[in-house]
Parts: sequence; C-alpha cells; structure tokens
Amino acid sequence: DVASFPGACALEREGRHAEAVDFFISYTGADEAWATWVAWELEAAGYKTKIQAWDFRPGSNFVVEMDRAAREAKHTIAILSPAYLDGVYTHAEWAGAFATDPTGTRRTLVPVRVEACDLSGLLAQVVYIDLLGLHESAARHALVEGVRIGRGKPSSAPTFPGTQQPEFP
Repeated sequence: DVASFPGACALEREGRHAEAVDFFISYTGADEAWATWVAWELEAAGYKTKIQAWDFRPGSNFVVEMDRAAREAKHTIAILSPAYLDGVYTHAEWAGAFATDPTGTRRTLVPVRVEACDLSGLLAQVVYIDLLGLHESAARHALVEGVRIGRGKPSSAPTFPGTQQPEFP
C-alpha cells in the first residue's frame, strides 16, 4: 500500500502539487559550477528554478526529469560554453525551448554565456546574457537584470555624450 510507505505524502505533494518553475537550467557536467551559481542567484532573487544537481533525486529517471523540467518551466536558461555546444543532451534542451517560441516573444530560451564559444545556426540569433569576464557582483547584476521582465532602461540618466571639458592633471 503506497499510503503506508514512509514519506508517501511528501512524494505525492512533490509529484502532484509542484510549484510553478520559472527557469529550467540547461547545462552540461563541465559547467555545473556555473549552473548552480546561476540557480542560486535566481532563487535568491525570488525565482523558482529546476536544476539537475539539486532536483533530480536518487530513484528518479533522468530522461523523464529532463523532459518534465523542460516542459513545465516558463523559461530555459542555457549555460553557454564550448562544452555545452558539444553536449549530447543540451542541443535537444535548448532546441525544445526555441521551438516553443521561435520569435523570442516569450523569452522561453534565455542563453547565458559563461565562456567564449562560437555560436552558429539558430542559437546564434538569440540574444544572450553575457557573464564572460565579469566579477561576481557585476555577473549577479547582469543575470538578474537580464531575466527581469520589461525594458532594460537604467534607473539613472546616461552621461551626456556631447562636448566634455578637458581633463587636467
């Protein structure tokens, strides 16, 4: 009897009443440190993420979990690196998100570049969040601002680009 199994209520709760997921983090094993950092920062900013490292538990089926995460998340974040582009499963993950929103209107696919890599084909046409070479606080800001809904207009006015006074030593 399933009801007598210790933890049955918790298992049922997880399977039937899972919270809505904002971001599925798509990555390859070589980029796990980046993927977990991205997930942590997004959750700290109030978003709900699904990531293999934390959410695919012993006894679960990897392929079923990937499929569920990709289908149920509002957005897929692709952690872009050479390893990601060469990955076995990653192509299907980003392509699935792209296929549901080919014009990018809903921003279903949100690439995040963490290493220099040569993008080609359809993936090269999607605007990405660039964390390459940024320090932690700047990377956090770029990530959170990049996923935010709406315009990226700054809160303060830009510097006037016209005539500037010469600087003296």
